[in-house]
Amino acid sequence: MIATDMHVHSCFSSDSKENPESIIKTAIKKGFSYVYFTDHHDTDFPVAKENPDMDFQLDFPAYIECLTKLKEQFSHDIELRIGVEQGICPEVADKVTALSKQYDFDFIIGSSHLTGLFNGDPYYPSYYEGMSNVEAYRKYFMSEVENVRLTSAFDVYGHLDYAVRYCPDKTFSYRFEDYQDIFEELFKLLIEKGKGIEINTAGISKIGFAHPHINALRLYKEMGGEIITVGSDAHSCENIGYGFDVAEELLKSIGFRYYTIFKKRKPEFVKL
Repeated sequence: MIATDMHVHSCFSSDSKENPESIIKTAIKKGFSYVYFTDHHDTDFPVAKENPDMDFQLDFPAYIECLTKLKEQFSHDIELRIGVEQGICPEVADKVTALSKQYDFDFIIGSSHLTGLFNGDPYYPSYYEGMSNVEAYRKYFMSEVENVRLTSAFDVYGHLDYAVRYCPDKTFSYRFEDYQDIFEELFKLLIEKGKGIEINTAGISKIGFAHPHINALRLYKEMGGEIITVGSDAHSCENIGYGFDVAEELLKSIGFRYYTIFKKRKPEFVKL
C-alpha cells in the first residue's frame, strides 16, 4: 500500500474549503504514515472576473504557523510535512526561485496552471481559440520545458498533462506520439537537474487516466527517471489517497520498484 499522499490541498488554497485538522484525521484513519500539505501558490496569478475568489496567493506565515502547531499536536499519530504547489510560468520564474529559499519546505511541487500570465490559462475555453487540441497541448507542454530551463525551485513537476482536463470538446484523450519529442526534452532536463515527476491520480476521475499518460511514464523510466511521487490532488477529505491502488499497479507494470517521498527537499525511496 502506498501510505503517503504527496499532493493535498486545504482551505489555505483558494479552491478548497477543507480544514487542515480534518485532513490529518482522515489520513490517520486511512492508515497513512505521513500527511503532506501542498497548498496552491501561483505568484501574480491573473484573477479572472468569472472567478474573483481564485487568486491562488498563499498566506505563507499563517500557513506555516498553523501546520507547525498541528505537526506537534499529532506527532504521535502521523508525521506532517509542509510543502507547497508552486505555479510556474516564465514571467514569474525568478520570483519562484526566490520564494523556494525563503521558507523551510519539505517538498515543492512545480506545476503549470498557466502557459503565461496573459491569455495562457487552459482552464478557460479562450485558451484554445484559434488552435486545434494538438496545437494547444503542444503549447502547454513546451511551456513546461521552458519553465524547467528557467528555474530549479521545485522537487517534482506536477500533473504534466493538466491541460487535457479542460479541452473544450471534452475528449480527454491524445496521441502521446504527437508530443513525444517535447516530453523527451522535458525529461532530459528534469533528470539532469535531479528532479522528478508525479503520478496525479485526480486524472482518473477527471479524464479517465492518471496524469501523466502511461506512455509518458514509460518514457520517463526508459530515460533513467527514478524520482516519482504519488498524489491525489485532493481538495476534500474524501479524495485523500484516491486511486492509489491504480497508481501502485501502474508503477509496478512499468518497472518501478520504489516511489518517492521528501523531507527537507531531499528524496527518500520507499519500496512498493
